[in-house]
Amino acid sequence: MLLPTPADLRAALSRYADAVIEDERRSTPETVRQREDTAYTLCVMTGVSDVREALSTADTLLSRGASAAEADRPDHSGAVPV
Repeated sequence: MLLPTPADLRAALSRYADAVIEDERRSTPETVRQREDTAYTLCVMTGVSDVREALSTADTLLSRGASAAEADRPDHSGAVPV
């Protein structure tokens, strides 16, 4: 599976959140379809078939990306690695 970039994953999560909010605010056939479409996109991006699992997987991928970014950041503290 190809991993999505953090930016693409964040954008998909944002679209899904917007779709859920809109559907909860005033549900119409269009808002239901949008919610289903964005859920499907998240599932495809994360390689799972359930949106709850996709959300959890997205969180894990983003937290791993943040940890990797911190590890790659140069240390300017002057500390000597042990």
